[in-house]
Amino acid sequence: MPPARPLFLTFLLLAGCADAPSLDGRISAAAAAAPYPQLQPLAPLLAQAAQPGRITATSTAQMDGSTAGLRARAAALRGPVIDAATRARMQQGIARAALR
Repeated sequence: MPPARPLFLTFLLLAGCADAPSLDGRISAAAAAAPYPQLQPLAPLLAQAAQPGRITATSTAQMDGSTAGLRARAAALRGPVIDAATRARMQQGIARAALR
């Protein structure tokens, strides 16, 4: 028997011994007095689902343009945060502090 099976069975037995949580007072009086929701006919929903999609060549072109713009912004953000001259100056400061 794999070692995980006895452990799983132990947890299963322990879960069976647990007390169920008390749910009294969890529903407000307004919610308890509210009427049941009305059921809606399914036919209009199915008819709407059967209609052709709203994606057109124009919306696709707009989305491609937005995607390209976001990718360009992401590429610009991937560059170094600190330029080389500032990084070199910072490294010199660290090296001087280590010598003290």
